[in-house]
Amino acid sequence: MELSDKPAWYVIHTRPKCEHVAAGLMLALGGVETYCPRIKFQRSTKRGKVWFIEALFPSYFFARFTPAQSIRAVKHSQNVIRIVDFGGRLTPVPDRVIELIRSEMDGQVVKEIHAGLKVGDTVELTEGPMRGLKGIVNSIHSGDERVKVLMEFLGRESLVEVKASQILTEHTPRQALNEGRT
Repeated sequence: MELSDKPAWYVIHTRPKCEHVAAGLMLALGGVETYCPRIKFQRSTKRGKVWFIEALFPSYFFARFTPAQSIRAVKHSQNVIRIVDFGGRLTPVPDRVIELIRSEMDGQVVKEIHAGLKVGDTVELTEGPMRGLKGIVNSIHSGDERVKVLMEFLGRESLVEVKASQILTEHTPRQALNEGRT
């Protein structure tokens, strides 16, 4: 395999949930720049709403290096499975793609995602006596601070008004990012 002597961005495949660790360790190699965009979002758990941080591209991040000089060190860096190639050929990622991702991330390495609400969304209550029950957003009041949710409870439908902070949508963080709900 002929290795380029020009620096370029490449996709690095890592062990699951190790993207940011591998990217951080790779920075110590010298001559290697890394970019591992991540998203921060809330998810309902048994303890209530909990913040999570995950890689935007699970098990992958980007590294800019000169293959002729650094390929061996990059390949054998901790938590790295492989450098993504196509048919045995290293395929660089164009700089404009990295810039586009950085733009979508608003220049942040960790972007906070809020799955904004809209009428008709299915939501789950995360606090109070009806915690865990699901309903449909009927209306939004006071600048997104209060929400009326149509719920079926004890065999009948009821409108319940709750704080927006007490509900979670069924949208995944990536859906919210793709739909521009951030």
